[in-house]
Amino acid sequence: MGRVLLLNKPFGVICQFTPEAGHRSLKELVPVAGVYPAGRLDADSEGLVVLTDDGALQSAIADPRHELEKEYWAQVEGIPTEAALARLRRGVVLRDGPTRPAGAQLVPEPPIWPRDPPIRYRASIPTAWLRLVLREGRNRQVRRMTAAVGHPTLRLVRWRVGPWSVEGLAPGEWREIAAPAAASLRGFTR
Repeated sequence: MGRVLLLNKPFGVICQFTPEAGHRSLKELVPVAGVYPAGRLDADSEGLVVLTDDGALQSAIADPRHELEKEYWAQVEGIPTEAALARLRRGVVLRDGPTRPAGAQLVPEPPIWPRDPPIRYRASIPTAWLRLVLREGRNRQVRRMTAAVGHPTLRLVRWRVGPWSVEGLAPGEWREIAAPAAASLRGFTR
């Protein structure tokens, strides 16, 4: 078994070790050689990134065939109706095809760190927080799903991947954990 690191990726950091113009990279945050992200978060998203040097574990985490749960907290524009939440729960049709059904519920504002920089604030448009649980990981999927039901995502935090959460990690912090067997993650649900 290899190494496993849990990182709270801050807003504006790209999910790779090679820097790109205008963006900070994982290289600035994680001075550990040989580990790679198991799945990605776009630069505008925050939260848990699992890094490992174990290829089988990386596949068990990132490959949608393994159906590992990923929990997101999304601050969205407007207040979603029960009908909008039901659409998310059934799965929505995106340009690259229908999504799998997702867990979706309105939640109170979560007790998380402030974003730097803060999201744009408009007094005339309320916002709400959603807890979304997915078992796949397409490019910008949560953002595209909430937009498809009329509620664009303003802030997105990945809180949990399988059995691990970002709880206790400030933005930019990471910790090493004991590496599980890849097979133990298949179909993990909480």
